[in-house]
Amino acid sequence: MAKPTIVLAHGAWADASSWNAVASELRTQGFTVLAPPNLLRGPVGDAAYISSFLAQRTSGPVVLVGHSYGGFVITNAAAGGGDVQALVYVDAFTPDEGEFVFQILGGSGSALDVPDPTTVLDIVGYPGSPEGDAEAFLKPDTVHNSFAQDLPEADRWLIAETQRPITLSANTTPSGPAAWKTLPSWAVIGTEDKVIPPGVKRAQAERAGSKVTEVEGSHVSLVSHPQVVVDTILAAAAHVTD
Repeated sequence: MAKPTIVLAHGAWADASSWNAVASELRTQGFTVLAPPNLLRGPVGDAAYISSFLAQRTSGPVVLVGHSYGGFVITNAAAGGGDVQALVYVDAFTPDEGEFVFQILGGSGSALDVPDPTTVLDIVGYPGSPEGDAEAFLKPDTVHNSFAQDLPEADRWLIAETQRPITLSANTTPSGPAAWKTLPSWAVIGTEDKVIPPGVKRAQAERAGSKVTEVEGSHVSLVSHPQVVVDTILAAAAHVTD
């Protein structure tokens, strides 16, 4: 059976380059790898974009992988296009229908769950935004201490300098029907994650029936521990081809 295509959806405050080490290793093992842009505007539109991408850019089975907020996107996109046969969540939300980011993080101990969000985020308007919406950027201190604390300092600065913002509305929009209810799933859980605490990820992975791998990593274990993520994706791919 042909190897599945691996499609990688990045999360908030990142772009497709966050998958570079993972994608390079998968390519050397003979996989077709695609890492489309995640628009970071909200689960409905972002999932529609990824579904359209899957329908037009892939043929045959797909392993769909999401990091962080990308977990919301793959959960909503998997049934909309392409032949998605497995899901992989990397330090990601695994939401059920009706759940949204701020709800999941509320009371979790997340570094982003603070009384005054402007202490950890820079919130700015953007052209054409719906009334009351804005974009959120991570403050440099948040990147260094809570988002990517296990990366070298130079890499942390690059994240702070090149990050793509997510809208506030993306964090308050409920998820739709959950694809993990009908598809097998895997999860990588960084145990030092301060954005989505490991207990939150474990509970969601257990609910989804995901096969879990834990690693002593930050919220960006795909960057700090890419081989662990590669091995998990390979396990999902092997399941598809069995």
